[in-house]
Amino acid sequence: MKLGDISALVYRGLIMARHPEAVGLRRRGIDFEHYRNLRRPWLLEAGIKTVLDVGANTGQFARLAHEVFPGAAVYSFEPLPDCFEVLKTALPPGSDFHPFNCALGREEGTLEFRRAKHSPSSSFLKMTKLHEEAFPESEGGQEGQPLTVAVRPLDAVAAELPLRDNILLKIDVQGYEANVLAGGAETVRRAVAVIMETSFRRLYEGQPLFDEINATMRGLGFDFQGNMEQMVSPADGRVVQADSIFVRRDVS
Repeated sequence: MKLGDISALVYRGLIMARHPEAVGLRRRGIDFEHYRNLRRPWLLEAGIKTVLDVGANTGQFARLAHEVFPGAAVYSFEPLPDCFEVLKTALPPGSDFHPFNCALGREEGTLEFRRAKHSPSSSFLKMTKLHEEAFPESEGGQEGQPLTVAVRPLDAVAAELPLRDNILLKIDVQGYEANVLAGGAETVRRAVAVIMETSFRRLYEGQPLFDEINATMRGLGFDFQGNMEQMVSPADGRVVQADSIFVRRDVS
């Protein structure tokens, strides 16, 4: 076992000793730190009735959102077929949970999607060398032939769904953020808050960095209000990514 893995186990043990509820959360597939970060008084008081989970992978955020906002409907979008099969069972039967096997983008159609060895790193875009250096778990990069996946604009999907305000939107799409925003501007404007993975260094070829995403969000009526968490490169300690919080201006 690597030293980093041992340190992580020790840290997890300390968290569980100090916060007994962390044990139950872990059994339900929920990270305590993520739970504590999302369970903020202002978000709890926002009256979230709908969660849009874009880039759902196997349901990590769906489980977290259901725990924090138990009365909210959760709509999750994941293009990878094997991850989608796991996603479908992420929440207990009877939950107000609606998984979709598609990606979200600018327009209706199909596109080639690059699967990564570490599935959360999968993307429409080609991974850079920096990605593998910053995230060792992605070593081996993107593998095999690209898959052809269905792509839909968020606004088109939203028009077919009984979305209830207030909406929390989460976007984790590995460099494809600008395309999701372009295809979902009207739905984005309905959200109270958007939690979006943003990058400060290029981890995928052609991806927009934080400044571009922030400018787009400002144009949609949102202000940047900090990060849920941020990730640093183990190589040099520089911040490479963050889960950024954007709050609609008229509620911030």
